[in-house]
Amino acid sequence: MTIPAGTLPYPRFSHVEMARRRRALAAELEAAGAAHAVLYGANRSGPAVAWLTRWPVTREALCVFTPGERDLLLVNFFNHLPNAERIATEADVRWAGPKAMATALEELERRGARGQRVALIGPLGYRAHGALAELATPVPLDHAYTRLRLRKSAEELDWLRLGCGFTDDAVRSVHAAARAGTDERELGNLAERAYVGRGGTTHIHYFAATPMDAPLQSVPAQWPAARALEPGDVLSCEVSASYWDYTGQLLRTFTVGDEPTPLYRELHQVADATFDAILERVRPGATAAELVEASAPIGDAGFTTRDDLVHGFVGGYLPPVLGDRTRTLEEVPDFTLDEGMTIVIQPNVITPDESAGVQTGELVAVGARGPERLHGYERGLLRIG
Repeated sequence: MTIPAGTLPYPRFSHVEMARRRRALAAELEAAGAAHAVLYGANRSGPAVAWLTRWPVTREALCVFTPGERDLLLVNFFNHLPNAERIATEADVRWAGPKAMATALEELERRGARGQRVALIGPLGYRAHGALAELATPVPLDHAYTRLRLRKSAEELDWLRLGCGFTDDAVRSVHAAARAGTDERELGNLAERAYVGRGGTTHIHYFAATPMDAPLQSVPAQWPAARALEPGDVLSCEVSASYWDYTGQLLRTFTVGDEPTPLYRELHQVADATFDAILERVRPGATAAELVEASAPIGDAGFTTRDDLVHGFVGGYLPPVLGDRTRTLEEVPDFTLDEGMTIVIQPNVITPDESAGVQTGELVAVGARGPERLHGYERGLLRIG
């Protein structure tokens, strides 16, 4: 989606949606016995600030929230203020000053927070936390905020479908244009050109290429390599493009100019079978244990995984975070899926020696009667060139 000429310069959720968020956060404050909240983010991290105020964090941002009062959004750097004022129109936007928490404490003092409980959301540093503790009693609210982000509203799902469409287009661009001789840096460029000019932003694009007949890499790398694709390679990818903070996630594997070797064919067949088994179980009321149990084909074939089997996504890296039956790093949580949740199913199957592996998976929504595929990209072990 591209914003049409003549409309608002930035997309906006409705007043109804923003009011829903404020009511939900106010209810969590009441349950925690807190009268105020501080939401913090820095270095483009801290989604709670954007969720409440519309402003995506840049260098640093801090929001003071009190039910019944206008939000105060403190923004650093000073030259980011004009843009923040145009986007966060329902908040009082000010410069954070040399020390954002000191400025926030002045406002909390004005609002009568001294000696009270103040809820905290976001990665606040220890110095700022210590300064707040001198004025009030800090109460961590990250878990409650995460709970609020688990279920997506109808408007959020509409935005998310746009992010998933951008992600599909990114992988489609790589699939169509990559050839022997293309290196991983160029793959990232191909992906980004598919959505940046249409209002999308990059969350991640990870790639891995290795010879099928002598594989040395089983999962994508977070930093691109200069190695060029060669005939007989296998290329795997994990790509996420965003529409604002609403991000798709698509994982696919391609052979380069050749048919897959028997090993890679088997790896992908097992991954596909596991994906189908998990997807079949996605419905309101399904448990985390059911999803893990569906990963049995991986171990039965003598393979394992390196990545998460399933994880919640959008609004953070959310529960449930699950490993397959061969690789559960933690106890399987007591977690039940509910309508409106969004999860990534990604049975990225690898050999036990971790020399070879495939990526397949995507973000899906939990619908009232079962799963909703948010991505439209073709599945299977695909081919480049």
